[in-house]
Amino acid sequence: MDSIKQSLNQFSNDGFNKRFEELKQNTLEDERIRKFILNHPELSEKQLDNGINEFYQYKQQWENCDKCPGLDNCPNLMKGFQPKLKMYRNEIHLEYQPCSLKRKDDERKRQASFVQSLYIPKEMTAVNFEDFHEDNPSRMKAYTKAMAFCADVKPGEDGQGLYIHGPFGVGKTFLVGAIANYLADGETSTMIVYAPDFFRELKNGISDGSYQGKMDMVKKAPVLILDDIGAETMSNWIRDDILGGLLQFRMMEKLPTIFTSNFDLNELEIHLSSTQRGGVERIDQLKAKRILERIKYLNEVIDMKGENKRGKS
Repeated sequence: MDSIKQSLNQFSNDGFNKRFEELKQNTLEDERIRKFILNHPELSEKQLDNGINEFYQYKQQWENCDKCPGLDNCPNLMKGFQPKLKMYRNEIHLEYQPCSLKRKDDERKRQASFVQSLYIPKEMTAVNFEDFHEDNPSRMKAYTKAMAFCADVKPGEDGQGLYIHGPFGVGKTFLVGAIANYLADGETSTMIVYAPDFFRELKNGISDGSYQGKMDMVKKAPVLILDDIGAETMSNWIRDDILGGLLQFRMMEKLPTIFTSNFDLNELEIHLSSTQRGGVERIDQLKAKRILERIKYLNEVIDMKGENKRGKS
């Protein structure tokens, strides 16, 4: 990032002062800088002159942010960071804070390094609600309810979530990817977990000592999305210790959970009742029903219908 002096090196001594005054005036007329100066009426002309290089870099970098080319192509002095003006010992200084894209990227990297199966395919988490171009009434209804959820979500105050079900390829994962991105832009932390892989990782975590850390990270997520629930091989341990414990904690803490599944609630109850022991015992039916009651109580059901989008060429 060039300083104001570097920008003036091309001029002769005769033109230096004139160009410096022009750049100074242009810099001080920047709306953000004017606001900073108005908030610090104690600044003297000498302090403004001494701080002109900080003002110039501040203005340049915010112009980059206004035309943001994305995190990978960020031209700022510190990629993914935005400048902030502050007074320190009666002098004007710059400090830097991560932008929303940088914070989101850091959070995804942190989570992904902890739970390898955390995310659904990358292209799905890159979508947003503007990508929906539908005339299918069922999908549009799901889109509307998802937007309403995003507008009203209050982790810690209201634990109401969504249960999105429908056939394979109808767009359920696409929809929750849009929800996650929308909430992340508003700085609401959201974790997307592909349920079958996560349950397998928890089982492996018992032997390598990572079980509790992984379980705590997921159950405490402000907004949790359990993608493809019902695709796992059901067992008493998954149903009672993992899923039951997870939902109980989130219900008590009023943390919203979103589910996607190929099963409607009746089909999910049958799935939860059928374990590796074979057959369906009454105790399994009761435990499955208890989990279903929690899901019904805390989640609005969305039935998505339509053609298989993944099958289209």
